[in-house]
Amino acid sequence: MAALFKDIARWLDQGIAPYLLVMAHMALGTALVYVFPRSNLAFMVLITSFFSLYYIKTDSWFKFVAGAVLTLLIFPVVGVRNIFYLEVIFQISVFSALALGLNIVVGFAGLLDLGYVAFYAVGAYLWAFFGSQQYYILHFAPGTQPANLPFLLPGDSFYLFVFAAILIAALTGILLGTPVLRLRGDYLAIVTLGFGEVIRVLANNLDKPLNFTNGPQGITPIQRPTMPQVAVDGFNALFSRIIGHTVSPADMYNVMFYLFALAVIIVIVFVTRRLDDSKIGRAWTAIREDETAAIAMGIPLVKMKLAAFAVGASFAGVMGVLLAGSRTFISPESFSFMQSIGVLSMVILGGSGSIPGVILGAATVTILNLQVLQGLSLYLSQLRQSDAVIPLINFAWANLSSQLDPAKYQRLLFGLILILMMIFRPAGLIPSRRRKRELATDALPNESRDEDNHGAP
Repeated sequence: MAALFKDIARWLDQGIAPYLLVMAHMALGTALVYVFPRSNLAFMVLITSFFSLYYIKTDSWFKFVAGAVLTLLIFPVVGVRNIFYLEVIFQISVFSALALGLNIVVGFAGLLDLGYVAFYAVGAYLWAFFGSQQYYILHFAPGTQPANLPFLLPGDSFYLFVFAAILIAALTGILLGTPVLRLRGDYLAIVTLGFGEVIRVLANNLDKPLNFTNGPQGITPIQRPTMPQVAVDGFNALFSRIIGHTVSPADMYNVMFYLFALAVIIVIVFVTRRLDDSKIGRAWTAIREDETAAIAMGIPLVKMKLAAFAVGASFAGVMGVLLAGSRTFISPESFSFMQSIGVLSMVILGGSGSIPGVILGAATVTILNLQVLQGLSLYLSQLRQSDAVIPLINFAWANLSSQLDPAKYQRLLFGLILILMMIFRPAGLIPSRRRKRELATDALPNESRDEDNHGAP
């Protein structure tokens, strides 16, 4: 898919044609989704318009305006018409932010973190505890039904906890980084894996003797933030003209959390790009390549590693608060080890160290999970309930085992995808320029390297 868009971009000369092609792709996807609001294929056509916007050579202002129209207007309208689409877009936004945070640790600093989801859990439980009745259940009314208890803090406190989660998660990242500074490679991965499991097990068992997390039952209900009246009036005025009716409060909250997640991603991308071009980013690159050489060059190894853990953890903490506020329920099962592996696979698939690549990896994995595999499983389930028969082999779909549902083999599929990526495209779908140069240098014969470095073989 990426190669196709690159070829189209190469064939088209600069002029009005590239702009028309991008706008035609966006218009086609929007029209298909609007006419067929339940079609996964139509949604795929719409969301792949980001490919044409990224690869086809146009002016920066046009990319900015077209991207803003897609993310701020088209996607919310599509999501209001079909709430499942908005859920997919919100999940893409959440996992893109998580993957960008892990990309700081893995892609920039070269520190393999297998417990990254622990910081996600810290942010989620931070708001879940203070934004619910859990405080009163813990201190004053053990065994009382939550319906009879007030919330500890008002809904407006949610916005304050978004910033508080940055500090709390960053401190947690420093606490993790401090005891593992001397470790590297497999040993670092094992320790971080253990840290992630410790956080999950604590959340699962801290319902006794004092009930902090409500154990495996999770915490619910969790408050949603109060929406400003100006935003409510603006949403209704906009959507009533486009879709012909006002938006329900539930849809309005879904749109608000999507826009909130999008704003967080924009901030994360800005901070990440600034860090990558700074002395800190170059120090992380030196640490990733060779820690001994980095120390010899005067790079403060301890500070730089702690900075990587703190920055990456703060991104996950913010998204944890958004998760708790949007779902109004969290449990330890949302922060399993497989979640960390899933985020890591997004980074590897998209391209370690590449900002657009990591976002693409998160979108690809999320769409495969929520749309492609789930859609195929639903389609097979409908065939099993019908009297349809495969003509050539005279096989009835009703006899097809439910064990063959594609959704049950998502880990197998991701494993195969990662194996193929490591063989045929080890730098990822959209590799970073630095990583691409490194792989190109490694592929050169020794004589060519000597000639490039010293001017003579």
